[in-house]
Amino acid sequence: MKRDRRLLATLGAAAAGAALLLLLFALGGGALVWSTLGADERAMVVSVLGGRWPLMLLSAAAAVGAAVAAAQPLYRRWVAAPARLNEQAQVFLSTDVKRELSADGAAADVQALAQTINELARQRDQLKDDIAAEVAQASRSILQERNRLAALMSELTQSVVVCNLDGRVLLYNNRARMQFRTLSDAPALAGGAELIGLGRSIYTVFDRKLVAHALDSVQQRLQRGAAHPTAQFVTTTRSGQLLRAQMAPVRGVAAEGDDGDAPAISGFVLMLDNITREYEEQSASERVLHGLTEGSRSSLANLQAAVEVLDDEALDPALRERFLGIVRDEAQAMARRIDGLAAQSAEGLTTRWPLEEMMGTDFVQAAQRRIEALTQLRTGADEVDAALWLKVDSFSLLQALAYLALRLRDEFEVKSVHLRLAPGEAQRARLDLVWAGQAMSTETVMAWEMDPISTGTETSLLTVRDVVQRHGGEFWFERERVRHQAFFRFLLPLAPAAAAQEEMDAAYLRSDSRPEYYDFDLFATSPATRALDERRLIDLAYTVFDTETTGLLPAEGDEIIQIGATRLVNGKVLKGECFDQLVNPRRVIPDASIPIHGITQDMVAGKPVIEQVLPAFHRFAQDTVLVAHNAAFDMRFLQLKEASSGVHFDHPVLDTLLLSAVVHPNQESHRLEAIAERFDITVIGRHTALGDAMVTAEVFQKLVPLLAERGIHTLGQAREAAQKTYYARLSY
Repeated sequence: MKRDRRLLATLGAAAAGAALLLLLFALGGGALVWSTLGADERAMVVSVLGGRWPLMLLSAAAAVGAAVAAAQPLYRRWVAAPARLNEQAQVFLSTDVKRELSADGAAADVQALAQTINELARQRDQLKDDIAAEVAQASRSILQERNRLAALMSELTQSVVVCNLDGRVLLYNNRARMQFRTLSDAPALAGGAELIGLGRSIYTVFDRKLVAHALDSVQQRLQRGAAHPTAQFVTTTRSGQLLRAQMAPVRGVAAEGDDGDAPAISGFVLMLDNITREYEEQSASERVLHGLTEGSRSSLANLQAAVEVLDDEALDPALRERFLGIVRDEAQAMARRIDGLAAQSAEGLTTRWPLEEMMGTDFVQAAQRRIEALTQLRTGADEVDAALWLKVDSFSLLQALAYLALRLRDEFEVKSVHLRLAPGEAQRARLDLVWAGQAMSTETVMAWEMDPISTGTETSLLTVRDVVQRHGGEFWFERERVRHQAFFRFLLPLAPAAAAQEEMDAAYLRSDSRPEYYDFDLFATSPATRALDERRLIDLAYTVFDTETTGLLPAEGDEIIQIGATRLVNGKVLKGECFDQLVNPRRVIPDASIPIHGITQDMVAGKPVIEQVLPAFHRFAQDTVLVAHNAAFDMRFLQLKEASSGVHFDHPVLDTLLLSAVVHPNQESHRLEAIAERFDITVIGRHTALGDAMVTAEVFQKLVPLLAERGIHTLGQAREAAQKTYYARLSY
């Protein structure tokens, strides 16, 4: 449309110019001829022409229009078509697009030129493929080490975060992501994506002064010659939890020609532990000790005084009996106090027993193997909830199950047992050992529960009751008369992180590639003190986002129903770092819009409202440049909700629609699908917020080098160029 307007404007200007020239020529010629005529001749001319002047001017205008119409195909063939071909060729030069140029409608020489460019592009692609194969071969060992590192980081049970000196996150593992979700003082939305991510600032969790103090300590130890300096600190998070951090430095690579001094620190590693529960348990132990000492001090004083009085042989018998009563009362009070404190201490020891998180199905399978190996009984697993995660001492619990199965075989001739696992109440799971056979008395069950566990040659000091207490659970026997079965039931604790792990696994399954959680190139980021407008586009971090809405009129009541975003850091689209959240619009979604975005009223029912979602998205986009396609539309929706949500989007904004018009002014369309087709980008999930954000991110990746070819390198230059385009004048 824009090209058509420009063509019409050009043709109109040409027509006006031609008409003006003809008019001036006619007037000049007429004036010269008029000056040579005599009076009689002039009278004759006036009488002949009379009222025919308008007809002559109309004929001249028609001639000019015919000339312009005849020139239109020539303009398209010799001017517009070569311009489009040039823009397509620029894409070939700056990106990895592999498709042939088209010069439809152009002259034969221009079409031949397009074929020559296509042949050169094929040769270039072949050379690039050969070079890429050589590079891949040479880099195989490095990639192997990188994959080993990624696997190691993902399996660590400790939270690990690596940052550069600006506090930007360069690497983190799954444990850190899960832990950061528990540290926020607000409910995590969009899977907790706003809490941690590559390029994000660690100072959203830690006080900057605290980290700076620890870094100073590490640097001082380095200067004193320490080989492996570390620093530790404990801090309180915004949610009131205690976090212990151990810091280790990341040393830079010494430059060639250095005088041998130790290279400077380029970043730091934080190993994090949540010690809230440990602190609470330690405080409880201190209270027990305090109660034992301070609570017994007065009783001991009374006992000592009574004993001293009783030593007097001349003491009156009635008075002696009175003091003996004091001794008995104080001794009984001390005994009760010590029994109570001992019970509290024993309870603390039971809860502090190290329990491990284990997937329920894995535990059931391990129990089947254990029982079959020790008892030769047939085993089965019925009604096992695959989503459950247990927190258990697997060794002692497996011993207890095998022990019960062995006694069932030996004393009741049971031939087979089955295991069931289902969720219970109060964050506990029900684990049943089921069998069919003769009835069992309650006394027998109590005896088995109190006897030491013995399985063949293995004997333990623990009893079944000890194992149950170690888990803070319960145990009982029950019959199912309808099924003619009986079972032992264990109530076991669920792992606190089970739900979070399940959500994380689901997020991985939704992603079309393995999430990237590391990027060491970020050590070389530009100093944070440089003004954003002066920073290069390739150095900035971006949040590429899109919204789905109930309609197209934000000022007339249409609402956001979905926000999707991804992060683009160091030139890479981080597909594992996504924000994807449905929003309850508190109004009816028009039926006409549902086929476009696929979001129904049932899908948004019960979802957070925009006043909850926008603060989370604001945290996700913190310290980044916002990027969207037709950004004015999306930004208008965000800005209308700033007052009610309490956040302000003052981020710099770039629009891929405007930037496409900057680099490709002669293209007929700047719709997202059209740009993606030019760049050979596969469009998946169109008209879903996250799907459109992913496509927009890839488009922006391709636009950056094309902008550089036009001399547009910084954020300020890109914004200035975008504002000069026709589309920048649209408003919403």
